[in-house]
Amino acid sequence: MRVWLAEKPSQARDIAKVLGAGQKREGYLEGAGDTVTWCFGHLLEQAPPEHYGEQYRRWSLETLPIIPADWQSTVKAGARKQFAVIQRLLRQACAVVIATDADREGEMIAREVLDACAWNGPVQRLWLSALDEASVRKALASLWSGTRSYPLHLAATSRARADWLVGMNLTRAYTVLGRAAGHDGVLSVGRVQTPTLRLVVDRDRAIAAFVPQPYWEVRVQLQHTNGRFEAKWIPPAPVADHEGRCINEASAREVAQRLSGASARITEVETTRVRQAPPLPLDLGTLQQEASRRWGLGAQATLKAAQSLYETHKATTYPRTDCPYLPQSMQAEVAQVLAALAQSDPELKPWIERADTTLKSRAWNDAKITAHHAIIPTASPCSMARMNQDEQRIYDLVRRRYLAHLYPAHEFDRTDVQLRAGEGDRLRATGKRIVIPGWRELFGADTDDAEEQALPALAGGDPCQIRGWGIEAKKTQPPAHYTEGTLIAAMKHVSRLVEDPRLQKRLKETAGIGTEATRAGIIETLLQRGFVQTRKKHLIATDTGCALIDALPAPVTDPGTTALWEQALEDIAEGRRDPEEFLKQQADWVGVLVARAQAGAGLNLRQVNTPQHACPTCGKPLKRRKGRNGYFWGCTGYPECRTTLPDQRGKPGKERPHAGRRSHQRTPTHAGS
Repeated sequence: MRVWLAEKPSQARDIAKVLGAGQKREGYLEGAGDTVTWCFGHLLEQAPPEHYGEQYRRWSLETLPIIPADWQSTVKAGARKQFAVIQRLLRQACAVVIATDADREGEMIAREVLDACAWNGPVQRLWLSALDEASVRKALASLWSGTRSYPLHLAATSRARADWLVGMNLTRAYTVLGRAAGHDGVLSVGRVQTPTLRLVVDRDRAIAAFVPQPYWEVRVQLQHTNGRFEAKWIPPAPVADHEGRCINEASAREVAQRLSGASARITEVETTRVRQAPPLPLDLGTLQQEASRRWGLGAQATLKAAQSLYETHKATTYPRTDCPYLPQSMQAEVAQVLAALAQSDPELKPWIERADTTLKSRAWNDAKITAHHAIIPTASPCSMARMNQDEQRIYDLVRRRYLAHLYPAHEFDRTDVQLRAGEGDRLRATGKRIVIPGWRELFGADTDDAEEQALPALAGGDPCQIRGWGIEAKKTQPPAHYTEGTLIAAMKHVSRLVEDPRLQKRLKETAGIGTEATRAGIIETLLQRGFVQTRKKHLIATDTGCALIDALPAPVTDPGTTALWEQALEDIAEGRRDPEEFLKQQADWVGVLVARAQAGAGLNLRQVNTPQHACPTCGKPLKRRKGRNGYFWGCTGYPECRTTLPDQRGKPGKERPHAGRRSHQRTPTHAGS
């Protein structure tokens, strides 16, 4: 019997359908010679510190650092039944095919189960990029050897253990120091979450420290024989800042009066043809940024919708990809994909009919393909009526980005006009004229187009008459607070925020902080733990988040350090680095950081005045706690007042129907990772 190990039940059903394994059993599906079973994500987890010794049950500086000599995992409480099913099936198996998600984490999910069950038989790998029937059949025809994907397991395991070392040790150290300084709560530290928090803290402080500077803009309306247009006054150096803005109001008003009714002459006209190639198909990070920009959709919500389109609707390919390119072999499938799109949504037919399948865009590039290709529509029709609003939006964006690279480039003429007026004052006008709409037609009108004027036909030496003027008082603007989309962009392109040129060069070659699969979860963690809060779709660091960043050593919060760790994990996945050497390096580093914390005794940790939320029943302060089912808010007047409220991203949610009844969540626990 050959056992196929999928990551989740829906994935198992799709594979079993193609294999002909249609007989349902408790925890698996079977057919002639094939049995398809599944995990529920990770069935195992890293063992907690107390698993390595009773002395670790109590949080104290004296017991740190905790460095396991022999790493252990435990089966999750809710996964024991399914684990037992898999264990029994493996005893009867002659071979195993790993059919989990095709990435590092998917490889670890399967391999940790095989290791726990002491499987030492043959292993093959099913590498899927989509779950529609055609894609499954194609992958089944070319199974990989298990040795080909095994390094992904080593990388994922190294990541999990490095996370454990940093999270467990530094969370305990700084929580103990925090309590000594008067902070009541867990100050969690994470290998990725802490540098991400630093990005938010640094941005908030830059905004708070920003001092706006006033400047003035003079606009004039000019009449030419061929039509009317607008130009801006170019202030001379003595009254301009380094960006050429007028910083002297009196000068602006003086020139405006001087230009009123004056004549002007065009000194130079330069027109340049600009050609914009279609945007690449989507990777997950770009998809999350676009969804945030267009609809204010959170990173986790975007990933959830994309995952549903992949798993449930079979409408798009694997979403957790960092690659926006497509293999050249997939060009043969373009006609099938377009036919599926037309069948799924007849309203899209006019756009599909105008697509040019002979175009060879930059999206087709075998050299740029990583573990997965870009997110694109599958070659199977789907039902948009069964999708919710988020899924429809994400699906529409994915299909339009796919169609875009089958359209010609967007071309326009950019015209720059220089003028002299009055007593030698310089004016400048710019204009834009679209020549070929190209791929931009797929995305509607662009706001930039609406802001740019269409100039009349102009030539050097032509006279113009100034018919009106206006002065606009402006102020320089601080950088914007992060949204979930822009924070993901910052995590992905962290090299732009690093000053060290050597480190910056190396970071450009890495995936930044976290991975496409984990960034949304990291942001959600910061919100859930109260380090960051949302305010009008912006992410704002809380006092607790700021205090933690101030207390931690710089290397722990440095985005560059974390990005280098990710590069090391990539090297392990590619077989270029020994995982044991990597973990020893992390263990030594954690030991140094713990010793520093022990010596510092919290000198840099200021007490945090956590914002108070009043109990709706008795008025006493609410306190955020963690129970068996996650975070919640409980009244500090307990047991006299038993009110509990759900946690909504670090804040008390709406009151439960029976607030006075004691919640089953009351038992608090603390997570150190």
